[in-house]
Amino acid sequence: MNKTLNDGLKLVREIRADTKASDGVQIILAPPAVFLPSIVSITADASHIEVAAQNCHEAEKGAYTGEIAVDMLASVGVKYVILGHSERRQYYGETNHLLAQKIDRVLGTDVLPIFCCGEALEIREAGQHVAFVGEQLRESLFHLSAEQMAKVIIAYEPIWAIGTGVTASKEQAQEMHREIRQLIAAQYSPELADAIAILSGGCAKLAISVALIPLAVVFG
Repeated sequence: MNKTLNDGLKLVREIRADTKASDGVQIILAPPAVFLPSIVSITADASHIEVAAQNCHEAEKGAYTGEIAVDMLASVGVKYVILGHSERRQYYGETNHLLAQKIDRVLGTDVLPIFCCGEALEIREAGQHVAFVGEQLRESLFHLSAEQMAKVIIAYEPIWAIGTGVTASKEQAQEMHREIRQLIAAQYSPELADAIAILSGGCAKLAISVALIPLAVVFG
């Protein structure tokens, strides 16, 4: 929840000016919802830049004042939506089971989900981080078919390193990526585990360095 529309447009224009499709990096911008149509408009002719929403509702439509349906996002040209961001979980009580409903709703459209998972500092220090993230995956994603799962982008957020003064190393992020791939391989297949995109949330530079496909997400 940062920047005015003019500030946001200025930032996106700067990103466009400093990047190009030949760089081999796909950029996904996730601005506040009120800016989405404007950002889509000025990036429409940039093949290496797509736009994501920061959230959507689990229902198709209805009397949910203030919420946004995934079909509404699709109608303004949004290609991705972030689901399960740590702040949505912490401040708005989003559970793994609620996120499973959102995942199902999104996968019924042309919008692709970016599913966030990750653990807090106390869970990391207790050595329970692999089990905790595994539970997030099982309860929110592992009901999907292999075909559906292949459409999901996973963003691992080292929540314990965001605003705590503790730094997450590239090696720690890579370790969790390996654990996540092993869980997916056991549930589905090694081939799907190798093919699925896994990012590190919270830092665009880290996402570029550790992702096994060239994909960066700029969180709004």
